[in-house]
Amino acid sequence: MTARPNSPSTTSSTPMDYRSAGVDIDAGDDAKRRIRKLVESTCTSGVRGAFGAFGGLFKMPTDVPNPLLVASADGVGTKTRVAIEANRHSTIGHDLVNHCVNDILVQGARPLFFLDYVAFGKLEPEVVEAVVAGVAAGCKENNCALLGGETAEMPGIYTPPDYDLAGFIVGCVSEDRVLGPGRVVDGDVMVGMASSGLHTNGYSLARRIVSDRMKLGPTDEFPGMGVTVADALLSVHASYLRALDPVLGVIHSMAHITGGGLPGNVDRALPESLDAVVDRSSWELPVLFRELQRAGEVPDDDMLRSFNLGVGLVVICDGSDTDAVIQSASRAGIAAWRLGSIRPGTGRVLFN
Repeated sequence: MTARPNSPSTTSSTPMDYRSAGVDIDAGDDAKRRIRKLVESTCTSGVRGAFGAFGGLFKMPTDVPNPLLVASADGVGTKTRVAIEANRHSTIGHDLVNHCVNDILVQGARPLFFLDYVAFGKLEPEVVEAVVAGVAAGCKENNCALLGGETAEMPGIYTPPDYDLAGFIVGCVSEDRVLGPGRVVDGDVMVGMASSGLHTNGYSLARRIVSDRMKLGPTDEFPGMGVTVADALLSVHASYLRALDPVLGVIHSMAHITGGGLPGNVDRALPESLDAVVDRSSWELPVLFRELQRAGEVPDDDMLRSFNLGVGLVVICDGSDTDAVIQSASRAGIAAWRLGSIRPGTGRVLFN
């Protein structure tokens, strides 16, 4: 006897829709309405088209000879966890923009436009609005258009209230003005530019120290700083564009001090024939990093590779231009100092 195929189930059930699967289309529409004015507030002269198009349009600048586009993408790592735990979402997007701006600035590029991507387990329109407000603030600080982006609701991938964000930046530089290792020569000087805190790196270690060793929460006071843990850890990543834009013509190379710290980033600004010698006595370790090292009993080598230690960006230039770079930074409200020197070697970063 031939077996009959299984009959379709006739059991009645509640009709399913996208909301029951965890995606709220109405919340997505509300988020778009909330961020429209924020996006439009960043428009620069190069923007073409209107909000809501499938792709952003931008006119190439005509005042840049032999233009090269410079693009970069990044995120802010587990700093988002601090923002979520502190329920403070309005600065994390600003961090993202400034981080990306610095990444292309080190090649001499000025930003043209920015794109963001925010993904939620459960989309909360007011949180989307706060995050994008931070992105817009960063774009306006750096004269960069927020040209487009994506907001995604992804149940099963992220667990509410978790979210993640990423940024994509495009800038422009004249081909003959690209900065980098090829311009560095023996006898050049390094100038350190002060960071505003952890920036966007080292948070996995910092969070463990604060919670497991210091036993502190977001609203507790951070030792020696007179501010809360949230204030200390969520300080906005500094942008160095305004500080260095007036002196880009005298700079040879730069390093944005992100993951890997000074040893893992300054070497990227060097040719294989030269070493960078960093003078550890040229700056005082900020309280934030001193307390993290003390409470976590973190070895010096791990501190150097995990954190920026108060140095957010390193400029390499001729010694005769050092004062101009330092003064330009000072006018923009950023402390800068002679950090060390360049000498013959094999592309290493040394400390004395």
